[in-house]
Amino acid sequence: MPTFLDFEKPIADLQGRIDELRATAADGAIDITAEVTRLQAKSDALLRSAYARLTPWQKTQVARHPERPHFNHYVAGLCEAFMPLAGDRAFGDDQAILGGLATFRGRRVMIIGHEKGDDTASRLRHNFGMGRPEGYRKAIRLMDLADRFALPVVTLVDTSGAFPGVQAEERGQAEAIARSTEACLKLGVPMVAAVVGEGGSGGAIALAAGNRVLMFEHAVYSVISPEGSASILWRTADRAPDAADAMKITAQDLKGLGVIDTIIPEPLGGAHRDPAQAIGALGDAIDAALASMNGLSPDETRRDRRDKFLAMGRF
Repeated sequence: MPTFLDFEKPIADLQGRIDELRATAADGAIDITAEVTRLQAKSDALLRSAYARLTPWQKTQVARHPERPHFNHYVAGLCEAFMPLAGDRAFGDDQAILGGLATFRGRRVMIIGHEKGDDTASRLRHNFGMGRPEGYRKAIRLMDLADRFALPVVTLVDTSGAFPGVQAEERGQAEAIARSTEACLKLGVPMVAAVVGEGGSGGAIALAAGNRVLMFEHAVYSVISPEGSASILWRTADRAPDAADAMKITAQDLKGLGVIDTIIPEPLGGAHRDPAQAIGALGDAIDAALASMNGLSPDETRRDRRDKFLAMGRF
């Protein structure tokens, strides 16, 4: 059973009743089929209703769900072969940003992305997906390698933001993010970026300045977290839901503004409820995006990307 979010409490209560019924009738002495069927139908209807009208703040909670698929899950589900490449050749190997050579549906690609981890130990090892300067410099190295060997670049974005620690700042965090964004924009090969969970601040855009930007239905993408925005505007993170409403952080808002190109549908109740279906939908969207750029020369690829970003904010 998935971990339920605050707004899913009525659904959690129904699922709890279903589990109690099944436990009570485990010996088969009581036929509970009809009652379980009725309760399950009611639960499914509540779930469908709740997810049809999610607020931006609720979508933020779904995007942050701890059981949502992460980079390693997507690579395992989409790539027939993956050779990880480590280190920035300058300081170290940042586990918050992973990448390497892969075969995706018959294509050789360079795949790079944020990894948050699945449990306490792995989340600490991956620093909750918050990249340090060496992580972004590793991404730059892999993008340069992809450009040299004419390999399309696929990035999977899922971070609350770049790591804000003092040591990261001392090692040039802002410069590393800027250089990584520049590396995306300079690529002569197609680049597809997918926001699969949180797309937070410069830590996200450093891997997301692609020709095609995809976004899961319940993902979020913003210049600052709702809590951070609320703390600045109202001096309290308690106003995060209001900030989320105002910032236009959902896939639906961003598609309308031209910031992203494609919204990828999620399974009912979010990607964490059916990871295999979500991974398949992401693969189809990436495949279609790469196919749309078949035959483009390096100059045409750069022009396509440049025109996309210059068009943002034009009215």
